Amino acid sequence: MMKSLLPIVLATVVLGSSLAGAAGTPGAKPAEPATRMANAAVLGQLPFHDREDFARAKRGRIAPLPDGQIKDATGAVIWDMATYEAFMGSEFAPATVNPSLWRQERLNNITGLFKVTDRIHQIRGFDLANMTIVEGETGLIVIDPLVSVETAAAGLALYHEHINHKPVVAVIYSHSHVDHFGGVKGVTSVAEVASGKTRIYAPAGFLEHAVSENVYAGNAMSRRALYMYGALLPKSADGQVGTGLGKTTSMGAVSLIAPTDSIGETGQATEERVIDGVRIEFQLTPGTEAPAEMNMYFPDSKALCMAENASQTMHNILTIRGAQVRDSRQWARYLDQALVAYGDRSTVLFAQHHWPTWGREDIRAYLADQRDMYQYIHDQTLRLLNQGLTPLEIADTLKSLPPGLAQKWYARGYYGTLSHNVRAVYQRYMGFYDGNPANLDPLPPQAVARHYVKFMGGAAAVLAKARESFANGEYRWVAEVMKHVVFDDPDNTDARELLADALEQMGYQAESGTWRNAMLMGAFELRNGIPDTGGGTSASPDTLTAMTIDMFFDYMGIRLNGPFAAQLLPEFNINWTFVDLEQTHVMTLRNGALTHRVGEPDPEAKLTLYLTRSVLDDILSGEIGFLEAMRQGLIEMDGKPVLLVMVILLQDVFDPLFNIVTP
Repeated sequence: MMKSLLPIVLATVVLGSSLAGAAGTPGAKPAEPATRMANAAVLGQLPFHDREDFARAKRGRIAPLPDGQIKDATGAVIWDMATYEAFMGSEFAPATVNPSLWRQERLNNITGLFKVTDRIHQIRGFDLANMTIVEGETGLIVIDPLVSVETAAAGLALYHEHINHKPVVAVIYSHSHVDHFGGVKGVTSVAEVASGKTRIYAPAGFLEHAVSENVYAGNAMSRRALYMYGALLPKSADGQVGTGLGKTTSMGAVSLIAPTDSIGETGQATEERVIDGVRIEFQLTPGTEAPAEMNMYFPDSKALCMAENASQTMHNILTIRGAQVRDSRQWARYLDQALVAYGDRSTVLFAQHHWPTWGREDIRAYLADQRDMYQYIHDQTLRLLNQGLTPLEIADTLKSLPPGLAQKWYARGYYGTLSHNVRAVYQRYMGFYDGNPANLDPLPPQAVARHYVKFMGGAAAVLAKARESFANGEYRWVAEVMKHVVFDDPDNTDARELLADALEQMGYQAESGTWRNAMLMGAFELRNGIPDTGGGTSASPDTLTAMTIDMFFDYMGIRLNGPFAAQLLPEFNINWTFVDLEQTHVMTLRNGALTHRVGEPDPEAKLTLYLTRSVLDDILSGEIGFLEAMRQGLIEMDGKPVLLVMVILLQDVFDPLFNIVTP
């Protein structure tokens, strides 16, 4: 029971399998004339003659991903590049894909083991992120072991096959997103870490953020991530072609081993370590692309690793799956600090996504442009905000970056977009409310839809007018009005189909991989319904048991059905005494709110539990249910256990496949 009680979703992972192969998406339609014209126009707007990125992406390649696939122990495919390669061979984009996105995803198709510089190699295209391997005096330092155990192991095996067979003596997590630590057990083990054979380094605050960033809103983030990453869409010209940051996330086992060494505990901006004879200068960058993140400079190699703070795309200030808003102003400042500290000292810059940049002049320009991009988004949003413009008005006003940035491929919106990033900056400073009192207490979507459809003359009239707008290529407007008809009557098949058609054409035109995926996933579900597979979370025993005790109680409070608890349960306290930790948490239920604190046991508590952290870990990992642990005596009790049983029974079970495009 507790296993379903405490799912964890970690940043960017989506579990599931594609609904079809390269054959195409069920119910998909061709590009309309307006979409063909819009995509054709892109060819004249951007410097497609510039082929330098293809040379950079291929530079230093030693070996490709064998067979284009990675399988787990059962033979199931958990990573598949072969399908992408099968339909993306042509340089020319099909009419159903924005040519700029097509170019980016063909670059992301270039996979394998690459030499970055002497003693530094990368595994690219084995997962959403890159795995970097640095050769030390006695062993290997692995930076960011991907999402899955299987993909990380495959990458290390390819390195061993072609470079050397040195053991892994250190792992570095650059930041707290799952695509940068989930495969750690594919390159080392708990036993090797416990014995000291392998040390694990991470920025201060890593473990808390790695587990907590998505735990509290985890179910909703997981569902929205299905749209953002398009993992259930077919890999095809009318389906998923990538995410802009990489192809998608692998579907293997997610693991986590806690760091042995924390970088930045002193609060200093930089910290130097020598790891297996390799000098590394760490630049701490908290609050940028991740709450806990750090860049790395290797002075002996003149190599700069920018983690995920500078990628070959505009990144997200707020990811569309949902997260805390990032600080674009601080992000720009850290990029400037890296430029000043390392720009003239570096001959190669690499990151944990995409391909490297070589040469001091190009590195300095790249860092300066990335800095300018985030600063421009920040400042111009605030300029227009202070003129009274609302988020949507700002997004419609700032339609492009200045030409000096807009013509740079690494500033294009393949993953983040200018449109949703400016709205994120607004949200950071001003919140959800745009200042118009008419928007302060609006009707919920289904109620407002009912009124809109009635005011517009009924569904049939709206459909007739919307079809005219669709024929004129006004897909954004068609989606705006048809969402109301669908929410008014979700069984109206004509409305669902027209809304799907509009979203589909918008997806075909999108330069952003994540926007394309979201649009096409919405279209798919309108036509075919919500898939009955592929939901759930990325929770694994390692990530579940990494929860602190505080997080455990916090999440119990989030799952508690407060209105029912307030009606059914009296006020009471429960002492949770962890005998191995010599620590007691007092949990209080009062007014439907569950709170807790660490301290002395409450002598008036209605129930006292005695257990160990290992028993709680077994419950969190699903080895045993909470009630079964009580029955077996693994949890000793003094008082009224029925109170805890009631708390458990009043925990909501979240639907991992809740409706999005329908009410």
